[in-house]
This record gives sequence, C-alpha cells and structure tokens, in this order.
Amino acid sequence: MQKLCWVLFAVLCIVFMASCEKDDICVEGDTPLLVLEFFDAANPTANKNVTALRILGEGQSTAVNTFTDRSNVNNVQIPLRTETDATTFLIISNSATNDGGQETGNIDTLTFNYERLEDFTSRACGFIVNYDSLTTNLQSGSGNWILDIEIVRANITNSDSTHVKIFH
Repeated sequence: MQKLCWVLFAVLCIVFMASCEKDDICVEGDTPLLVLEFFDAANPTANKNVTALRILGEGQSTAVNTFTDRSNVNNVQIPLRTETDATTFLIISNSATNDGGQETGNIDTLTFNYERLEDFTSRACGFIVNYDSLTTNLQSGSGNWILDIEIVRANITNSDSTHVKIFH
C-alpha cells in the first residue's frame, strides 16, 4: 500500500511538472521610437503645432501610422529602420491631395543617421534595437518650412522624452 502511494505521488508530480509551460509573453518592451517635438522658430521655448502633418518614409506610399495622419500636432513618435544606419522621411506641412492624387503640401526631406545597437531582452522578446550617435541632415531647398533642428538626445533607448526638436 505504501509503495502504491509513492508511485501515485510520483506520477502526480510528473503530470504536474509536465503541464507547466514557459511563459513566452513579451512584456519588457520594443525597439524605441524617435520622438520629434515641434517648436516656434520665433520663440524657441514655445511648442508650435504643425498643420496637417504627414510623414512618409522615403519610397513609401503610406504615411507613418504612429500618429493620426494629417493632424495638427506638436510632437510625434516615428520608427527608425532597424536594418540600416539611416532613415529618410518626407515631412509634410499643410498636407493635402489635389484632384490628380498628388501631394500639395510643403515637403521637407530629413535623414536621420545613427549607429544600431542590438540588445537581447529575453527569450520571448528576442532582440530590440537601440540607436546611438543620432545626427540629422535636412535636404536644403528654397521653400523649406523646417528652419532649424536640434538634437536633444543622441542616444535612443526609450520613447519617453524628446530626442529631436524641430523649429518652424
């Protein structure tokens, strides 16, 4: 009888342990987004909304989906590319589409250059990419609506605060 109890106990322990699974839910985070904040060039301490803002990745036909397209905002979060050391965006003020389907807003082309740093977070999450040594390059033109750019934080490890100030 005692032997049967031990066998039953061992079987129950094996069944109990076999029913446990590893928790493969990723809650630790994701690759951070670049935070842009827009300011008044005449009063650099005051936020200023961009009217009907649209941001397109270079070569993309759809707008960045991390904020409401063509909205009036003074800050946005946008994704950087994780497979290259640069991301180029078309940043459009007063965005609209004419009858022919062409963009009629004021388009500035802005490239962000950076170093990618892969970081293993967990088995469930895998790798995320942080960015280091952020620099910008605004393609110059006669009608640029972006007047100045200031990098506030060159290391991007989270999306909690502003990385780049844009003055217009």
